[in-house]
Amino acid sequence: MEDSRIVALYWARNEDAIAETDRKYGGYCRAIAMNILSDHGDAEECVNDTWLQTWNAIPPHRPAVLSAFLGAITRRLSLDRWRRNTRKKRGGGQVPLALEELSQCVPASGGPEEAARLSELTHALEVFLKGLSSRDRDLFLCRYWYLASIREIAQAFRLPESRVKVILFRTRNKLKIYLEQEGFL
Repeated sequence: MEDSRIVALYWARNEDAIAETDRKYGGYCRAIAMNILSDHGDAEECVNDTWLQTWNAIPPHRPAVLSAFLGAITRRLSLDRWRRNTRKKRGGGQVPLALEELSQCVPASGGPEEAARLSELTHALEVFLKGLSSRDRDLFLCRYWYLASIREIAQAFRLPESRVKVILFRTRNKLKIYLEQEGFL
């Protein structure tokens, strides 16, 4: 079913919208949740919560890109769940690895001007990503947005794991230099 028809079902408050969303995007959202949580039960709960939040958000929102809208909700819910889980126990999943890799090139937050600075940083990251080759951008987003493992990325792009690691390392270094030039570091 076309995304516009699915969104129309939400606007009409037709419960078939949830079934159609799950049919079309369930695997996509489950993959995001699993990459973050590494637990089928928690991932499934986050996906179900995604459907509920989508139901509550449409209307009034009319997402231009439904997959991105759903992915962002799933990612946020999964990271929230991961934070709750790791407060109780440490370890597991790709989240700590990905965050540690990025820690050297993303500035720390804090202070009252954080919201404005975050907006500027978001814009700078968008500009940086647009300047990358499509392959490097896709690898970077798979790792740091979708939190896929190096192995998963290597398989998806048909590259050796060592090549993926080198590309990500070089991209992080480029990002760090770019953020330094833009005054964020």
